[in-house]
Amino acid sequence: MVHTCVVSGCRNRRTPGTALSFYRFPRDPERKQRWIAAVNREGWVPNEGSRLCSTHFISGRQVKNPRSPDYVPSVFTSAPLSPNIKEASTFEPYDKQEAQVEAANALLFLQGQGRLKEDHSHNHCHGDPESAASSLNSYDEEEEEEEEEDDDDDNEREEESVSESEDQIKEEIQLRNLCTQSVNYEASLNALKKENMELRESLEKMSLTEASFRSDPEKVQFYTGLPNYFVFETVMWLLVPHMKGDKNAKLSKFQQLLLTLMRLRLDLRNQDLAYRFGVKVATVTRTVHRIINIMFTTLVPTAVYWPSRLELRKNLPAAVKCSHPDCAVIIDCFTVSLEKAVSVDVNPRGATSTANTVAQSPHQAFVSELKYVIGVAPQGVVMFVSRGSPGNVSDKTIVQSCGLLCKLLPGDVVLAERDFDIRDLVGACRAELKITNSDHSDQNTRERASVVTAESLNVYKHVGRVIQMVKKRYSMLTGPVESPFTVIDRSSDVTTFDKIVQVACALNNLCISAVPLE
Repeated sequence: MVHTCVVSGCRNRRTPGTALSFYRFPRDPERKQRWIAAVNREGWVPNEGSRLCSTHFISGRQVKNPRSPDYVPSVFTSAPLSPNIKEASTFEPYDKQEAQVEAANALLFLQGQGRLKEDHSHNHCHGDPESAASSLNSYDEEEEEEEEEDDDDDNEREEESVSESEDQIKEEIQLRNLCTQSVNYEASLNALKKENMELRESLEKMSLTEASFRSDPEKVQFYTGLPNYFVFETVMWLLVPHMKGDKNAKLSKFQQLLLTLMRLRLDLRNQDLAYRFGVKVATVTRTVHRIINIMFTTLVPTAVYWPSRLELRKNLPAAVKCSHPDCAVIIDCFTVSLEKAVSVDVNPRGATSTANTVAQSPHQAFVSELKYVIGVAPQGVVMFVSRGSPGNVSDKTIVQSCGLLCKLLPGDVVLAERDFDIRDLVGACRAELKITNSDHSDQNTRERASVVTAESLNVYKHVGRVIQMVKKRYSMLTGPVESPFTVIDRSSDVTTFDKIVQVACALNNLCISAVPLE
């Protein structure tokens, strides 16, 4: 292919035997624009066939190094003509048709030279063979260079086409992957949401929050001993006005009450409760003592009281109503062991008080257990609890000093399942003591016991289990009692454990009655 330099006034063209090189305009936009500016042809834009000869470069060839002066053509004053090409004036008459004829002649010349080269028997040719061979080789090199350039262009186009196709394929693959990932992400998201919901429900069940107790009666009963959340909320409503509202408190009022009930119900140690509620042991200790004091002053007077005779007779169970319609109370005793033996003061009248000091007077002695007298109404409600006394003190002494006799009215009947040596004390109140144990050796007692029906005897035994029910419901009453709870509170002259016993009985009264009314 014959190329003509595009510079205005330059007539150099690629012909057979020329030593000039012709360069296409660069693909780099910036460099290409600099070449166009150097050519300086107004309104002209190069095409694929536009070429620039090597005479417009200082070194005679283009250099791709941006730091070289031949990175952009710069010689445009007087472009020398190729020695193998005629003067420019000789080419002026030529038009495009003549240039095409010249190109065709050159092609025919090359074809003739090719045949001569193949025929080794003909060594002569027009002109000097060496110059012809040199010319042929030069032309072949130019043709090869041109073909290489064209091949490079085709390869670049093919590479660009292949690159575009690969990009499209990659985009499609990426799009498909994104769609697949989107579906996978959605499925994973739904699975995570489900897992999160299950974990929340599981955490809610394990947590000690108000919401978890409100919807789970079994949880309320296990941790507090109360039958349901309604009863728990009622106790809460009764105690809240007396609980201090500290904004900086780590435990809410609900948590304070729950912690105390868990202490009574499960007999958990303070360290265990501190871990469960995330507080210090000292906080647990203060909370338990404070809530116990509040319940002792507010809940106990409300739930543990001696009802009137009219109310007692109105609510008597049917079996008791037939056998002992005047029954006012059923009494019994129970003992609780101490974790550590403590000293007690015993005054001449028999009244006792516990302390953690060493015995210093003749009226002090060490004890390892406490005894309590409990009075239960025929329908199974605890109506009286004495203060704790040393376990070696007689029943008569406890009954005489605990205040039970002051509750009796003339004509009342006091039932007991074992022999209490208090018949004379009860008789002094013009009341009557009846022992329900038929194995008693006294003949009169056996005769009176024979009158008791089997049904009423079962009621007595059932009522007698109230103490076991209270202990079972609040394990702290089974002992051993920790030493800090045996210290007397100077403000009320009652030990903390005495308060705990009465609070446990009050909470037990809020549950279902031990004996049906009918």
